[in-house]
Amino acid sequence: MHALASLQSLFSTLWVVWFFVLFTGIILYVMAPRRKGTYERAGDIPFRDEDAAPSARKRS
Repeated sequence: MHALASLQSLFSTLWVVWFFVLFTGIILYVMAPRRKGTYERAGDIPFRDEDAAPSARKRS
């Protein structure tokens, strides 16, 4: 039983380290300069309806 408790402590520590590495990797992936255009286009999605012609908005 004592060995299981020490393994639980080890796995808890490794989980925190793994989560931090994963989170840092995601942030670096998203912030890469070559992906800027992709995320700018995605960020413009809510404003696309405002640019549509008035007749297109009346149909919905």
